[in-house]
Amino acid sequence: MTRFLVTAMPFTGHVTPLRAVAQALVARGHDVRFYTGAAFRRGVEASGAVLVPWSEAPDFDENDLRATFPRLEGRKGLRQVFLNLEDVMISTAPAQVADLQAEWDREPWDALVADDTSIGAALFADRSGCPRATVAVLPLHLTSRQGPPSGMGLTPGRNPLTKTRDAALRGIAPLAMRPLTKPIVRARVAVGLPPAPLTFEQTALSPEKILATGSPLLDFARTDRPAHLDFVGILSAPPAAPTDLPQWWGDLDGRTVVHVTQGTQNIDPADLIRPALVALADRDVLVVVSTGVRGRDELPFPVPANARIAGLLPYDELLPRTDVVISNGGWGGTLAALSHGIPLVIAGGDLDKPEIAARVAWAGAGVDLRTGTPTATQVAAGFERASTDRTMTDAAARVAAELRSFGGAPRAAELLEGFAARSGR
Repeated sequence: MTRFLVTAMPFTGHVTPLRAVAQALVARGHDVRFYTGAAFRRGVEASGAVLVPWSEAPDFDENDLRATFPRLEGRKGLRQVFLNLEDVMISTAPAQVADLQAEWDREPWDALVADDTSIGAALFADRSGCPRATVAVLPLHLTSRQGPPSGMGLTPGRNPLTKTRDAALRGIAPLAMRPLTKPIVRARVAVGLPPAPLTFEQTALSPEKILATGSPLLDFARTDRPAHLDFVGILSAPPAAPTDLPQWWGDLDGRTVVHVTQGTQNIDPADLIRPALVALADRDVLVVVSTGVRGRDELPFPVPANARIAGLLPYDELLPRTDVVISNGGWGGTLAALSHGIPLVIAGGDLDKPEIAARVAWAGAGVDLRTGTPTATQVAAGFERASTDRTMTDAAARVAAELRSFGGAPRAAELLEGFAARSGR
């Protein structure tokens, strides 16, 4: 038996895949603790892991980040990205280290498994010498010699001009990330580490072991990934016990089903849900909308007769019956849809969403609307392509097969078991 400490930033999209890994580790007979926000207690305990809640670290509400991080008020686009990284991921790191140190003092573990934004876990591992593996729950943001830098929402160049563009952008990318160097130095000094001027990537990603969600087709098929990286496809737990379904669930029978979601971040329904409802109102489809907040089963505007609304929906039940997904491009939801071979229409407007949209479009498995606030006309055109273009459906099926081939959470647990054994702890 190996003792694992799993940690994930308290966002649904980060906790859910790590929870699947925790459950797979428990199934292999290991002792697993899980450090994250208290709001995720039920899911963590259902996995068989023991919750270690944020205590010194500010346990924020993912649906109201501005309450804890007021500088995010009114921010979108690139400014939002950098403030998220600095205020939410980096500035909370010293308090995360304090929490982890308290748990370590109570009972040490053999290996630390952290998501790719858990800066606190990275700093604790650097300070303690504890072996650390990263589970990348976001699309890979590794420096590469191929294509444009990750995070820019660009696809690799295909001609001399765009290839030259990619090379130029790779050259200036380190300068673009320099605003995060000082916050990282401050966090390192605060926990007693030397003030090394490391990038976010160098800090967050383990130099020992990286398990990446997704697949090469969703990483522009780059060929220069490091030897300590393994793709693991989609990290999902075995289906849970049947949940209570909405009263309208039977309306899905025999219908073409379109699922519309803005995930759990930046969930103003006017951005995507409203134009999608308008675009599909007169079509012979059933539009199933998730608001992204449990219990929020209504929208603040009238909805057409062919729409059904719920806060959160059981994807294990919904996706096998879904024909097209219209999404803002959250990585977890995108992988879930593609794992069922469902083509997507993605309106990715902020954070990592434009990057995800570009990757899906490059793989041929979806439509990139190139905006987070599309018009109804744009959504309608995207839906028309996704629902009628056979090559897109075939591409989604290829991605689904590749995702399955990497083994998911059971394979991740096997790799982590081997990593811990090699680390000699």
